Amino acid sequence: MENWSETYRGTVPPWECDVTEHFTIAYYFDRLGEAGRSFTEALALREFLRAGHFPRHFEVRFTRELRAGSSFHIESAALSVDPGLRLGHRFVDSSTGETVTWVEERWELPVGALSPERQSAIAARLGPWEGPTLEDRPEPRSHAGFIPTARGRVKPVDLSADGRFGMAAMVHRFTDACVQAGSAIGMNAEYMETGRRGFSTFELGLRISGSLGLDEPFLVQTGIAHLGNSSLRLVHRMTDPRNGQEVARVGQYGVNLDLDARRPARWPDDIRARAEPLVVAVG
Repeated sequence: MENWSETYRGTVPPWECDVTEHFTIAYYFDRLGEAGRSFTEALALREFLRAGHFPRHFEVRFTRELRAGSSFHIESAALSVDPGLRLGHRFVDSSTGETVTWVEERWELPVGALSPERQSAIAARLGPWEGPTLEDRPEPRSHAGFIPTARGRVKPVDLSADGRFGMAAMVHRFTDACVQAGSAIGMNAEYMETGRRGFSTFELGLRISGSLGLDEPFLVQTGIAHLGNSSLRLVHRMTDPRNGQEVARVGQYGVNLDLDARRPARWPDDIRARAEPLVVAVG
């Protein structure tokens, strides 16, 4: 597509796949971080990411799996520049040319952060968006009913190129939270192994609103925002437990996946019974 440029090219190693036997979500964000830094450097906006004093939103739609041995590349484009900045990224299967994942990224920049000259330069190279239009998912009315699902401290390996708790490292902790939430409703290791089941995410929204540095603590708490026949929407909230300030939030929509048929499977009655008390009010 016009004004889209390649910002990353690589492969899926087997050790970066999860129990659902496809590319782990956090590693999508690892590669997206590289693509984003390269693209913002091309837009002469790299210093904004280095400073990092503004919220960023990522809306991700997974349309097809990347599995071990897949080759892929990422293409990026600026989509709009007023208000804030809206970027697009697409993960492309290098062997077929098919887009397998769409990412829409929004920056909440302060008014006047971009000079008129810089806005004009970005506006001159906007690309078209052909990705899906995601539904506006309602947020929980409160955090009552959320359960603790991940806790720890930021390690040296978690730091991004800009010296803060990195995006991929955060998503790894949200994956931990997803597994903990699954265990709380009976979707534990035994259930997944014996039943050949896994939780497969098809839509994910990440909002980064704060930052943590080396050795600072974090806490993730999770609530169920939707329980369907085979689907589940989790909302994970990462905070600094010293003051309760939110650092990041994820809305994660997925299905109970039959690993052999590669199709959604209905939730068993016992899992549904354990999940229902954890459903939180939304809207």
